[in-house]
Amino acid sequence: MNSEEPLAHSAKPDKGIPPQTYAKHIAGVMERATENISAMTQYFSGDAQVLQEVVERAALLHDLGKLDVANQAVLKKGGKKHLPLNHVDAGSAYLSESKEFAAAFFVYGHHIGLQSVPYETGREGLFLRDNKIYKEVDQKIEDYLADHKKWFGVVEKSSGKSPKITGLTRRLAFSCMVDGDYGDTAVHYGGESDKLPVSPKWEDRLVKLNEYVQDLQNKPDASKARKKQRQKAYESCRNADTQPSLYSCDSPVGTGKTTAVMAHLLRAAIDKELRHVFVVLPYTNIIKQSVDVYRKALVITGENPEEVVAEHHHQADFSSYDLRQHASLWTAPIIVTTAVQFFETLGANHPAQLRKLHELPGSAIFLDEAHAAIPTWLWPQAWRWLKDLADNWRCRFVFASGSLPQFWRNDKITTAIEDVPNLLGAQQRVQANKQEKERVVYFENEEEFDVNGLMNFIQSKKGPRLVVLNTVQSAAVLAWKMQKTGKQVTHLSTALTPNDRDALVEDIKMRLQIKDDTDWSLVATSCVEAGMDFSFATAFRESCSAASLIQIGGRVNRHGNSAQAEVFDFRVNDPLMKNNPQLRTSRNVLKTLFEEKYFERKDPTEIVSEAMRRELMSDFGDFESKSKEITDHENKNDYPKVAELCKVIDADTRLVVVSPEIVNALKGYEKIDPVDLIRNSVQIRFIKIKTTQFNSFCIPVNDHREIYAWQGKYDGKFLGYMEAIIPLLELDVDGFAIL
Repeated sequence: MNSEEPLAHSAKPDKGIPPQTYAKHIAGVMERATENISAMTQYFSGDAQVLQEVVERAALLHDLGKLDVANQAVLKKGGKKHLPLNHVDAGSAYLSESKEFAAAFFVYGHHIGLQSVPYETGREGLFLRDNKIYKEVDQKIEDYLADHKKWFGVVEKSSGKSPKITGLTRRLAFSCMVDGDYGDTAVHYGGESDKLPVSPKWEDRLVKLNEYVQDLQNKPDASKARKKQRQKAYESCRNADTQPSLYSCDSPVGTGKTTAVMAHLLRAAIDKELRHVFVVLPYTNIIKQSVDVYRKALVITGENPEEVVAEHHHQADFSSYDLRQHASLWTAPIIVTTAVQFFETLGANHPAQLRKLHELPGSAIFLDEAHAAIPTWLWPQAWRWLKDLADNWRCRFVFASGSLPQFWRNDKITTAIEDVPNLLGAQQRVQANKQEKERVVYFENEEEFDVNGLMNFIQSKKGPRLVVLNTVQSAAVLAWKMQKTGKQVTHLSTALTPNDRDALVEDIKMRLQIKDDTDWSLVATSCVEAGMDFSFATAFRESCSAASLIQIGGRVNRHGNSAQAEVFDFRVNDPLMKNNPQLRTSRNVLKTLFEEKYFERKDPTEIVSEAMRRELMSDFGDFESKSKEITDHENKNDYPKVAELCKVIDADTRLVVVSPEIVNALKGYEKIDPVDLIRNSVQIRFIKIKTTQFNSFCIPVNDHREIYAWQGKYDGKFLGYMEAIIPLLELDVDGFAIL
């Protein structure tokens, strides 16, 4: 038995941080976890009391094993030495013996994540136990409980009730507990603060939004018809009934969905007393634009805009203590995040990623550009999660896009076909689609271009011109070639940091305002195809999908000020311009839609819904096997496998910091604002980092292997990190490609 007060965390004398006692940590974790579960279950349709008990019991006993004498010796000495005895086994053992398996599951996974129930069940008496030490722990557990009683209090018996919950609800409850643990630890070590979140003030924000939209109507940026269409869309969305939990909005691109849908969700937040509004976007580069709009339109005088509208780029969830301070938590009134972050969190099993999930219940969620949110094979399981949130956690959803497929009516995605109402009236939708036919026209070009032929084709059309390629490499090669031959060209892709992309976006917007400056091209990747407020004269899209082509149509003649604009679908055949084989099916479907005159006869929603149907029929075997594998593992509570399968982007990427100042600060273990960290970094596939070409350019920071420093050439005004890679392509390095 411990005669000195036991510790939960060691001191860090070099930083002036004292040790944290076991009692103080347990009290802090229980307080935070209880606050989390209490706030969350206000919106729960199930047995909130049983769920709360599970979380509190897990919080109470999660660190019981730290009371082991050997563990205490290491904690009191400090340093980086690991605890000799796995400290989670004791709490898991006690709770399992008491038949409190739900709580034991949380204790067992509070560092390694939610585990596989089928695997644990098959471990022959070692369910949720460490097979290396379980006998030793069983012999000592009474000593641990005695110490716990001495320094914190007696462990009372539970009610004995077991919750019947879905996989999503288990993740939500686990989030409450691990956020209590991570949060209390981070505050102790100075990585996070205890600052209270900003008040929602939904009524005031709606008033501010109304004023902002009215001011926009007074600006001379669009034709009278376009302005009238935007005003009708805004009023229709704002005044729609807030009772339905699911809505769609297929208002065409450029008709003000950003503000119109927000008006509806603010009304829903007022009527339903919701906690947060989430805006989920498919691409990181359009987050800043939306954030800027919302900060102008929703922030009240005297507030800090960054605390009201939080932007969340990339995956900023790190498992080590030193990096937890950079995790973006969903605590602001309005959170603008990526589809990758949102959907992968729903299916996650790791505590670092799940700790924010408990903030989601009681929220309004705007899935903007929903057509590009996730791969089609993820929708069957994602739809079940969204329905769970809507039916059992009082969430409100709006699925919006100018090219919105009605996936809720596709029997390959959901067997129970949903009737999801549209925020726009039927007559308004007919008029909007008529204006779309007058604004833009689509052409298929069947010729396959090499890079020189493509340049000539682009230059033959009216400028300014937008050209979108399918890969980072193809876009960089074309932009580089165009610049070398004296053509006016700008390049935009994820080879640039968010900061550099934002600066380029502002330059592009300014240049588009200059009437006499027309003979130039923007060469980009799909990062510009949705959400960008660009209006080019002509656009070119490397063949990809029907939805992508229609989205590019939203970047030409956006405000309806010119005659009908042209958008060309094209294909490339050049050794330096790599094809993406994953697009084969969608490209073939797009070709048949052109042959059948769909773009002449149908509206965007009909086109993309038919494209989705055909893509699923063409690729049904692959779709069915992938989607079924996810739902099967989810139904079995195999959490690690679900997390593995539910990757929105099927690539293992790492954050690579471009800014030398931030790299140096990280090396010195200085506190870095998570937004600054992300906005000065790029994401690069780990498989590429390990190659000879990238290995010398990407150096791990402090041996974390989660954050790297970029050491190669970098051109923030043109090619980004491709500045260092292009010379390798010139040398025709075999097999080198960046998708």
